[in-house]
Amino acid sequence: MTIKSVALVAHDHKKPALIKWAISNKSLLENLTVYATGTTGKLISEALGIDVHKLLSGPLGGDQQLGARIAEGKIDLLIFFWDPLEPMPHDPDIKALLRIAAVWNIPLACNQASADYIIHSRLIQEDYQRDKPDFNLYLERTVA
Repeated sequence: MTIKSVALVAHDHKKPALIKWAISNKSLLENLTVYATGTTGKLISEALGIDVHKLLSGPLGGDQQLGARIAEGKIDLLIFFWDPLEPMPHDPDIKALLRIAAVWNIPLACNQASADYIIHSRLIQEDYQRDKPDFNLYLERTVA
């Protein structure tokens, strides 16, 4: 079985909820490759005692780093506890990250309920070949 990779991200007001969720799912997360932005990565690593590939803080480019890894096929799942009631200064970066997850057809959880459904799916532990979009027609159109 291929080891899957998960990106964990949380806005400041949602970090405690994500840490609590991660602790309750430690036995699953420790079998995955975990990526996270800045402070979230530090908190998860400390709380779970697992290795986390820590990127920059979201507003400093971490969201874009995750987006690049998704486009490169290095991340299989995005769990992003975002705060829909709090305006974010780096909102364009957040929208770009969510967009790139949709473009590359990876599972995306934006709250605890959806994260639970995904992480407890049998597919998390099995080989799964998601449909990867073919952008050749799009590229041919834009070049012409």
